[in-house]
Amino acid sequence: MNNAPKPRLEDLPSRAQLFRSSILAGLSALAILVTVVLPAEYAIDPTGIGRVLGLTEMGEIKVQLAKEAEADRLMDAESAPDQSSSLSDAVFGLLVGSAQAQEAWRDDVTFTLEPGASAEVKLVMQAGDVASYAWAATGGRINFDLHAHGDGQSVDYDSGRGATAGEGEITAAFAGEHGWFWRNRDENTVTITLQLRGAYAEVVGTY
Repeated sequence: MNNAPKPRLEDLPSRAQLFRSSILAGLSALAILVTVVLPAEYAIDPTGIGRVLGLTEMGEIKVQLAKEAEADRLMDAESAPDQSSSLSDAVFGLLVGSAQAQEAWRDDVTFTLEPGASAEVKLVMQAGDVASYAWAATGGRINFDLHAHGDGQSVDYDSGRGATAGEGEITAAFAGEHGWFWRNRDENTVTITLQLRGAYAEVVGTY
């Protein structure tokens, strides 16, 4: 059995070299934490690099999903009763009928979400623009988050869990994309109908 040769003392790193290596490793880990981990996992982006790399948006989605899961858990614990699709149809009919009596809708968006699926619909708006909306979910309940982002800014306007309809106005706090993130946490396929009018350049999204 051969023994490995014993290293010479002069070949070993000095205490100062070990200290420098530890400092460099710590600084590298801190840089990765601030520029990659925090934006991607928690939507915390103190340097702005995460937003440029698209990591902050990933973190926002993860945070939103965590909020939804917790809200769903609390809702299930409270045994909230399901609302029937016929009721949501009636509510939506009242909302839309009342609004259309005042002014015609400019855009209509309809899409279907399978259980667990999500979608986004955003309005491209300038600061101060005002847009009106009315939407309804038929076939089941839906979770939603009405928010905006643009030019390094973000804002939350509204959110809901187990919702079936909504209406209101968006007043753009800044130039950017303002709109909804929907996720179907129900066991049934849900159809979303969204009607829009007002001051916005276009409707964008993934649905």
